[in-house]
Amino acid sequence: MAFQRTIGREAALAGHGVHSGKAVKLRLLPSDTGRIVFRRTDLGGLEMPLSAAAAESRNNTSVVGTAFRIQTVEHLLAALWAFGVGSLVVELDSDELPIMDGSSLPFAEAVAAAGTRELGDQVDPIVIRTTFAVEEEGASIEFGPWGSGGSGLELSYTIVYAHPAIGEQSREINFDPETFLRQIAPARTFGFLKDVEGLRRQGLAQGASLANTVVLDDSGVLNGPLRFPDEFVRHKLLDLAGDLALIGRPLSGRVAARKAGHRLHLKAVRHLLDQAGFPTGKSPAPSQAPGNRVR
Repeated sequence: MAFQRTIGREAALAGHGVHSGKAVKLRLLPSDTGRIVFRRTDLGGLEMPLSAAAAESRNNTSVVGTAFRIQTVEHLLAALWAFGVGSLVVELDSDELPIMDGSSLPFAEAVAAAGTRELGDQVDPIVIRTTFAVEEEGASIEFGPWGSGGSGLELSYTIVYAHPAIGEQSREINFDPETFLRQIAPARTFGFLKDVEGLRRQGLAQGASLANTVVLDDSGVLNGPLRFPDEFVRHKLLDLAGDLALIGRPLSGRVAARKAGHRLHLKAVRHLLDQAGFPTGKSPAPSQAPGNRVR
């Protein structure tokens, strides 16, 4: 059992969107509502609550409402989930969160510096009781329970790329604030030089650069050195954590992804919520939770 948390004080960041290329100012504001809410100051203060049902994937994770959308939320959500922050106003003046250096570290450091405080509501985690998997086109995400005496959340990821700088990489972590901050948050997003022109024709990667993306040509990394020898799989763990944050509460058990991506992450999140008794994909307020167990 845990308590709902918000941040201790306001935090501010600024940058530009990796896909839109637009400048954006971001403020993280303490809130006691028990929900994460996005607020657009450029749209007169319109708000949209975070919801797995409203999430979409297209080379990133976006949340989409009737009035607006917010792109590339996964790096911020991963940091908030790692620190147990589930009550917050995310205020921004554009339609995409800033990419910063391509990692979650600026967000994680901002949350750590702001501190967190407990609210009154308790949060009953979703506990994985049995093993099940979500699969698609050779990719998979498997959920499983802890063995005797285990607790918390274990995440693992395996990637396979036919590229000399990547190949097959695997990494497993216990998901807690310190491990996330030191081992996962610094890992940057990556992309291939051969794909840039096609992405930009689709309106994507307009703000991508060597300053915020690890770029690979056919033989290696253009803008090294890497922060970790296996930075690529660590970033995939970061993306997985950000997408799992859409469940809206802590998760206890083991999650193992192989050759997955945002689309399969979201499919798995919705399946998990259905198994836990939230068929709409919208997790209720902590005090209204109906047991929150996956059996």
